[in-house]
Amino acid sequence: MRYVQLRAFHNVAIHGGFSRAAEALSLTQPAVSDQVRKLESEYDVLLFSRQKKQITLTDFGKKLLEITHRMFDVEDQAHVLLSESRALGSAKLRIIADSVQHLNPVLGPFRQKYPGVFISVSTGNTTEIVDKLCSYEADIGVLGEIPESREFEVIKLSSTPIIAFAAKNSPAAKLTSISLQQLAQQPLVLREKGSKTRYKLEQIAASEGITLTPTIEAVGREAIREIVASGAGIGIVSEAEFGHDERLCKIPISGCKPLMDEALICLKERGKGNLVSAFMKMTRDRLKSVAA
Repeated sequence: MRYVQLRAFHNVAIHGGFSRAAEALSLTQPAVSDQVRKLESEYDVLLFSRQKKQITLTDFGKKLLEITHRMFDVEDQAHVLLSESRALGSAKLRIIADSVQHLNPVLGPFRQKYPGVFISVSTGNTTEIVDKLCSYEADIGVLGEIPESREFEVIKLSSTPIIAFAAKNSPAAKLTSISLQQLAQQPLVLREKGSKTRYKLEQIAASEGITLTPTIEAVGREAIREIVASGAGIGIVSEAEFGHDERLCKIPISGCKPLMDEALICLKERGKGNLVSAFMKMTRDRLKSVAA
């Protein structure tokens, strides 16, 4: 087994084909194909299913990809360490968050301190965030529930109540509060399954024998906001993520106090890298200064 064979396999797997892998490695397609073929032949394994012009990872290939992800991530960390003088000068930090508002206190100061760092921010629900972190497609995540399946470095950002919200010109806007029983009788606009805010409130309601059934289900917080603003129903959200929108009003949920925790997380093995550790440290420092 040679390093070049594993590198060829890894790039074919993550880029989804031999041509794109060859382009990424600045090699010819036959050279990449030959390295993968030699790896399969030497160990008598099948890493890719080849059907017509499409390839997919076999179960064995998926297991090997989990290992090569860690292998090449460690290689990247070694490169960053050896290039420390410029590691934070022209690097890229990939963040995925269930709500970008939680990043606001840190993003500005971090950019001022490290102006050469390119920051990519994407959004997703908790399931998507964990998947991206574990597949090394993101460096840092912001989410409402900490998974137990992998070892994560965790910084708790906030703990705020879950609230309902409605359009200001809707009948629901006149409510000073709403119970779970009343909420169940309203036209609900909820996020897709995988949203931890939705899951948490549904669990609390179920414990009281109440079922929350959406009238409208949409992907993403912004889509929910726009639908609710149109007067189509009532939404739910963590109060910290409600923000400011003149079209909408908050409605506290009475009879219980559902809280939504929010945390900044990264895989412990990634937290040792200069870039990730710098962002995590700045977050801790900012939280300490606010608490002081």
